[in-house]
Amino acid sequence: MTGNREPAALVLEDGRIFRGVPYGARGRTLGEAVFCTGMTGYQETLTDPSYHRQIVVQTAPQIGNTGWNDEDDESARIWVSGYVVRDPARTPSNWRSRRSLDSELTAQEIVGIAEIDTRTLTRHLREHGAMRAGVFSGDALREDDEMVAEVLASPSMKGARLAGEVTTKAPYVVPAPGERRFRVAALDLGIKSNTPRLMNERGIEVHVLPLTSTLDELLAIEPDGVFLSNGPGDPATEDHATELTKAVLGRRIPTFGICFGNQILGRALGLGTYKMRYGHRGINIPVIDVATGAVAITAQNHGFALEGEPGQRFDSPFGSAQISHYCPNDDTVEGVRCSDVPAFSVQYHPEAAAGPHDAAPLFDEFVSLMEKAK
Repeated sequence: MTGNREPAALVLEDGRIFRGVPYGARGRTLGEAVFCTGMTGYQETLTDPSYHRQIVVQTAPQIGNTGWNDEDDESARIWVSGYVVRDPARTPSNWRSRRSLDSELTAQEIVGIAEIDTRTLTRHLREHGAMRAGVFSGDALREDDEMVAEVLASPSMKGARLAGEVTTKAPYVVPAPGERRFRVAALDLGIKSNTPRLMNERGIEVHVLPLTSTLDELLAIEPDGVFLSNGPGDPATEDHATELTKAVLGRRIPTFGICFGNQILGRALGLGTYKMRYGHRGINIPVIDVATGAVAITAQNHGFALEGEPGQRFDSPFGSAQISHYCPNDDTVEGVRCSDVPAFSVQYHPEAAAGPHDAAPLFDEFVSLMEKAK
């Protein structure tokens, strides 16, 4: 309980309205309502650029118990459009906590809502799909039909070109501690801070590049490998990233992509993408490696996916390739691997700081590709 009985409303595009109380800033926010099943790691979720323009519903009933610290941010700001929780913590308790989650949401002007039945809301989104929504509180509260009209007037996630809104404005370098073994050009589609950190641990100097970077600018770094990061929006809108990836593959530069980067690599290989019903968002999603049958429990955050079947082999402009990983829950494509050029990608997050860490060795596989290329 928040001890605050001010009214707030979560309004869905199909007219369903959930009543609660404000959590964080007061006002109005619009975005796509999605649910995240992670029971930990909410600070990573909130600061993940992949959640740009989404209203995140936490299925775990209690949120905010560990407060907010100054170490776990995955970017320079909170990116979610809105936040929906059931039972916010009264008082945070953690040795690293510096302030409450509520106060951080307020400071960053993130409009949220609490004390609603998130289980019922999650079932509604599973049955009807992720949809446009709005959170309204304070002076932004209106008559129900007016709020629904505002939600219906907001843009859909399908066709949304968002990576350009979260990418770095200028290139920057994250140097490797100690001896540098490799130099990687990382195309920032919405990169998280832990990604360069994990590459640094493997002796990789990471050059983070804006999405608008040209092939000449990328090649000027003389990279041993290219990394395609996670990010938000519809991959079908990112023609520049796809064409740049094709040019990289044509030069046989070792390439590794995750999440949005997986979709970009897949599109460069000729695969299509589609919007999922409600997506995968959480830290407990199983993935099967076709080659070994091994199961990894993974962190995921995506509402779009590549077209294809588990284990499917296909011809691409760069030779033979295969659907290398899939989710046994719904057979969603979770990875692609090229046979004739040094490139692979996965739909999940091997860099997830909050865990699980089953997929972390994929960075070692990237290192192996670069070693072979040398």
